[in-house]
Amino acid sequence: MIKGSNPIINCDMPDPDVIRVGDTYYMCSTTMYYMPGAVILRSYDLINWEFCSHVYETLEDTPRQNLDGENHAYANGMWAPCLRHHDGRFYVIFIANDTRKTYCFTSESPEGPWSKSYIDGFYHDCSVLFDDDGRVYIMYGNRNIRITELKPDLSAPLEGGFDKVVIRDAPGDFLGYEGSHFYKVGGRYYAFFIHAAQGEWRRIEAAYMAESLDGEWTGGDVISYCLPDTTGVAQGGIVDTPDGRWFGVIFADRGAAGRMPNLVPMHFDETGFPVFDTPTVEVENTSTRPDYKYSPIFVSDDFTTAKLNPAWEFNHNPKPEFFAAGDGRFTLTTEKLSKNVEFARNTLTQRAKYPECEAYVTLDGSGLNDGDTAGLTMLQYQYGLIGLEKEQGSLYLVMRSREKTCARIPSDSDTVTLGVRGKFSLAKSEVRFGYLENGEWTDFGEAVYPTFDLRHFVGCRIGPFAYSTVKTGGTAEFRHFVYL
Repeated sequence: MIKGSNPIINCDMPDPDVIRVGDTYYMCSTTMYYMPGAVILRSYDLINWEFCSHVYETLEDTPRQNLDGENHAYANGMWAPCLRHHDGRFYVIFIANDTRKTYCFTSESPEGPWSKSYIDGFYHDCSVLFDDDGRVYIMYGNRNIRITELKPDLSAPLEGGFDKVVIRDAPGDFLGYEGSHFYKVGGRYYAFFIHAAQGEWRRIEAAYMAESLDGEWTGGDVISYCLPDTTGVAQGGIVDTPDGRWFGVIFADRGAAGRMPNLVPMHFDETGFPVFDTPTVEVENTSTRPDYKYSPIFVSDDFTTAKLNPAWEFNHNPKPEFFAAGDGRFTLTTEKLSKNVEFARNTLTQRAKYPECEAYVTLDGSGLNDGDTAGLTMLQYQYGLIGLEKEQGSLYLVMRSREKTCARIPSDSDTVTLGVRGKFSLAKSEVRFGYLENGEWTDFGEAVYPTFDLRHFVGCRIGPFAYSTVKTGGTAEFRHFVYL
């Protein structure tokens, strides 16, 4: 028996959809504007996970997704993916709010390569069901949940096919049903959603079932208990084990660190209705490969090869000609003017680790131009950064928050080892910045107190950046990224 604890992945992996193919579980999660996108993870026990692939390197070539000028896709991009395996093919289906399109990626392998197509229409928080009679349906919506039959090739709604609102949440100013997860188990149809409690911000998981799509859908709330340091349970799906047990994989909010998957045992009662256990911190499950060694979700990196570890994702579409990895360094070259780190091209990030983490990187700023800043950031709307800044030929050590420059002193070296330390909780998160001198940490500047801000809509990310405010073409070299 494998033992673990919730959250089963202690970083921002929202909107999880999990399937099992043979002895292997796969999870797809929202990545929004980060690239490569639509991350897929792999597990053999539902508790330990590792990166498997990303579905795409870039989603679209648009000014917003490219971070051109002050265009951006913050709080947009892909979200709430549906992951399916049918007739030997994998499917990942989702919408992107900035492009207003519904995407369908397919592959014979979860490792790819993936082929992109579109489903005509826009289907909020969609979930696809391949029925056993060969027909295919998409469930979607907010408050009013609709099922629409699709053409067999998933290109568009089927003319004359099933199309009906099947479930309605109560009226009110609270969050109505959304986050659809749609299944057929034992001949019955099942739908899972989240919504909010009336009168307070608390997430609740609801479930419905029906004997036929056009029949009566019955159900209601199935989990309303809050795990410690969360605001309840949010959307996710269900998955079975090879020996016939069932689990829900459902995320919960953890403040500025993001939205994290939790494992909840469940079963079907004598009527066929899903019954969830009370969520607990400690969880356990059997493993289909008990001796398997998982690759880490958080990685230190000496940048010895040109291929980046899948733990890294760029903030928006990268421009490959302006970054390079290999030979022990990651090099950024500025190619646009940016007013702050939010608009810096090719910022390389990893997810912040809950409940605390720290990271270090050595920066060589000898190639910076006047007006350039490069260093290490904790990126969220309420961001913070530490780095080297060049002005009139001189380098300065600087620490900034979104609102102000918190500290700035002359630097007697063009090479510094920068650090960031974060502590995260639902009530309060605190991030501090500093540098290493003779192996000793020195605080620099002020603490930053990020929240889960809907203006970015993701958990905090850590990583190296460089941007210019005066002249492009400056370079920054990063070595020995250490993640603890």
